[in-house]
Amino acid sequence: MYKIYINSTPLYLVSSEELAALGTNTERRIVLRHTGKKKFLVNIVHQLETTDRFDAIVVFDQQLENLWADFNKIYKPITAAGGVVFNQAGKVLLIHRRGSWDLPKGKMDDGETPAETAVREVQEETGLSQITLGQHLLDTWHTYAQNEKRILKTTHWYKMQTTDDQLVPQTEEDIEQAIWADLDEFLASPNGVVYGNILDVLNKVKG
Repeated sequence: MYKIYINSTPLYLVSSEELAALGTNTERRIVLRHTGKKKFLVNIVHQLETTDRFDAIVVFDQQLENLWADFNKIYKPITAAGGVVFNQAGKVLLIHRRGSWDLPKGKMDDGETPAETAVREVQEETGLSQITLGQHLLDTWHTYAQNEKRILKTTHWYKMQTTDDQLVPQTEEDIEQAIWADLDEFLASPNGVVYGNILDVLNKVKG
């Protein structure tokens, strides 16, 4: 199963076997079988880019990897990685960037592994130096437009620990604030905008 956020609305690409877990059609949530044609997927993407009439769209195919490959033909791929960092008090690190709460992350450099990227980006964006890399949590996908091209960004997320507490937000990356927060309290009342993929990551690490 792939869950891709397009204009803040999730598009689920699933196998026929996974379909039952996602339910059936509603007025604001439609389920469609992949036709095997690129135009079919482009039309769905266009709908999600230009309207907010759906809570979600589900597209299924017997061969999920074929569906995923067809979807990727619409986009230029970018790979990134980031971290969910906890301090010794059990608080989670959050940053505020461009009007929304976020987690430190960034694009992979040539020759890096996702784990190496995740640690580097956390250090650069928050000023933390003592990072202990933990388990891979999940991958997320979201799309955006850049220079009139559609971009599909895959982000690999890792759990991390630190013995540092002092945070220095990287202002050149538009990070206005970096804080330690109680995870349960934040999820119960975020007090601001949080993108769906970030909430997915935080709910995953909460377990």
